[in-house]
Amino acid sequence: MGQEQVFRTFITTNFYVADPAALSDDDSLLDAGIIDSTGVLDLIGFIEAQFGITVSDDELVPENLDSIARLSAFVERRRAA
Repeated sequence: MGQEQVFRTFITTNFYVADPAALSDDDSLLDAGIIDSTGVLDLIGFIEAQFGITVSDDELVPENLDSIARLSAFVERRRAA
């Protein structure tokens, strides 16, 4: 299972997504109301547990966390470092 699918499964299982099939990898999770500030904390916990990555405070930005595609790219960058 690819990273995008791992994130999609986590998000659609743990947060309310009205139509999971309509959620694209580039949709903003914040703008769509799928995650809020508490949801971001849940997402960070998942990333740290699932991928063994510690997410620092300065990485808690929408550019890293606001869509399935951005989450996947963030994990790839951190794994490559």
